[in-house]
Amino acid sequence: MTYPQLLLQRQFILLDCISGSQAYNLNLPHSDVDKKGIFILPQAELYGFDYQEQVANESNDEVYFEIKRFLELLTKNNPNILELLNTPANCVVYRHPLMDLIRPEDFLSKLCLDTFAGYAQTQIKKAKGLNKKINKPVDKARKSVLDFCYVIYKSGSMPLNVWLTENNLEQQQCGLVNLDHFRNVYLLYSEKQLTDGKWFRGIVSSDEADDVQLSSVPAGIEPLATITFNKDGYSTYCKEYKEYIQWEEQRNQVRYESTLSHGKSYDAKNMMHTFRLLNMAEEIALYKQVKVYRDDREFLLEIRSGKFEFDALMQMVEEKMERIKKLYEESDLPNQPDVKKAEHILIQIREEFY
Repeated sequence: MTYPQLLLQRQFILLDCISGSQAYNLNLPHSDVDKKGIFILPQAELYGFDYQEQVANESNDEVYFEIKRFLELLTKNNPNILELLNTPANCVVYRHPLMDLIRPEDFLSKLCLDTFAGYAQTQIKKAKGLNKKINKPVDKARKSVLDFCYVIYKSGSMPLNVWLTENNLEQQQCGLVNLDHFRNVYLLYSEKQLTDGKWFRGIVSSDEADDVQLSSVPAGIEPLATITFNKDGYSTYCKEYKEYIQWEEQRNQVRYESTLSHGKSYDAKNMMHTFRLLNMAEEIALYKQVKVYRDDREFLLEIRSGKFEFDALMQMVEEKMERIKKLYEESDLPNQPDVKKAEHILIQIREEFY
């Protein structure tokens, strides 16, 4: 079963819903329309080798879960799955009568503290990541190994590139050997010290090199300098540079410009969803309900508009987390859903459908 095939065989769809901002009551004029749903595999595919646990369109904004996968995730109190099961009636496009066998209240448990709060922490991490990218942008010109090398000089150090310039040397004219018993520390020599037309390999093989290289140095000549290569720092820089360039190429330009316009340097949409998830976790503990439609729309959209400073939001998150943890400690929710019950429902749905 593929996504296009499912659209042509809609008789296998058990639940078809509008999801995302429309279902949350958080949509704005430019909001996309997302869809989620549940399907059941044709019997022949279920019995064969071609089991497909979920299908989606190319942009991944329309996702359908096979009934087994849906119930598996439900027993883990996955937030997306609980939201799908509790989609507001006005966003339900189609619902098969067999879906009545799955009652939301039978699957809520104390796992929701970790799943909803954990998902909220992911949103915070994304918001923090954007904060860092905006306030500490990476230069387009990629640094090389040489930018992380330093010459031990007098009682301190000097950048290797500066030392080379002051000594009228090119890195290609130099050779390195290990300094025994010191990690990433090398003795540096120059071809000017050689005779008989000998030469060195250079400090690095090219601008794209990820490490220094060593040369064979004749005995009897004194090193011109001792250098150190901050290899760990270079590795960290390469990782952050790659992440930044990928983010710059793939970022949602509308959201990015919105972030810049409110001047808070964090992804306000991520922070809005942080509070949505925390509020939902709190409501599950208090009322044993998953409230997808948000009555707190005004507050959540204020967050999205950048009304609050990032530090103030983080303080609110900490206070809310403490309150939610206490609510779950006092709650009579089960520690986890009944997996056997879910399995029984799965079998019943398949038998009755087929």
